[in-house]
Amino acid sequence: MTALNQYQRLEATGLWRPDPQAQRREVVVSMGDATLTITDLQDRVLAHWSLAAVARGARTDDRVTYHPDGDPGETLELDTDATEMIAAIEKVRQAIDRGRPHPGKLRWVLSIGAGLVIAALAVFWLPDALLRHTVQVVPMVKRVEIGENLLARITRVSGAPCSAPEAREPLRHLALRILGETRRDALVVLPDGVQTTEHLPGGRILLNRALVEDPEDPDVTAGYILTEAVRAARADPLEALLRHAGLMASLQLLTTGSLSDEVLDDYAETLLTTPQAPVPRDVLLRAFENAQLRTTPYAYALDVTGEDSLPLIEADPLAGSSSALVLSDADWVRLQGICGG
Repeated sequence: MTALNQYQRLEATGLWRPDPQAQRREVVVSMGDATLTITDLQDRVLAHWSLAAVARGARTDDRVTYHPDGDPGETLELDTDATEMIAAIEKVRQAIDRGRPHPGKLRWVLSIGAGLVIAALAVFWLPDALLRHTVQVVPMVKRVEIGENLLARITRVSGAPCSAPEAREPLRHLALRILGETRRDALVVLPDGVQTTEHLPGGRILLNRALVEDPEDPDVTAGYILTEAVRAARADPLEALLRHAGLMASLQLLTTGSLSDEVLDDYAETLLTTPQAPVPRDVLLRAFENAQLRTTPYAYALDVTGEDSLPLIEADPLAGSSSALVLSDADWVRLQGICGG
């Protein structure tokens, strides 16, 4: 039991009493393999104490008191001079104590563990969960407002949107053809700033003026618009903004319904400087097919040699035929003058 072979059959004298009303008696204490045996001076056994249930009581300058665990009325007092016996009992008690469950220690370990779990959730789960919740509950009207605020910041750099009166209706016709009835006013042509196209929360798609002024074929412009629409559909524009801005932006939008000027300024700059995410070829080809739009004109606009965009040319869903009409010749000519030049 004790695994303390060097202490087996160790003996010492002490004072023992079976209960508080009894008189203390001088006894001999013997340590066995699993018990303390208490005998009188005539070697008659008075008590056996299990070593696993020995508890320590009060100590004075000259005596150390022990009793059976749960029965403090029966006591054994050893002189402090009985150092070897006291050391043996204490060593046994320590060994037994280490093997017992410690609720306080367990609570401490569980508390630390719970704290670590909470911290991990706060660091890894909460931001993403909060972001996803915010994206789900923000209504379209608020998305449009955020998009307009971003556009206002972008135009400080790009210049005011191009809006020649005679080109406004052709631009709406182009949006109707590629984006659908509900997004007739989604296209914005900018004189500078965006490299080709960009999208904003609320559905706006921005085009560099070169995309309407330079191509000879409106299918090219339509291809850029369609690609940007697919890109926006694959990654929620509001989610992209909030992921860039961080946890506090999600909290602010969720609690106040707005984003700070600093967040909007920073993201507007990011939109103008960050390269566009590529769209998987199969997704893009499917979108062009559904829109009844050739990929070949768009592919050659990406690379005039056709080498880098060869897969789009070879897999053109309308190869050998024409796209459904994008714009009439008259609308296309008017649209190309949208920036006044």
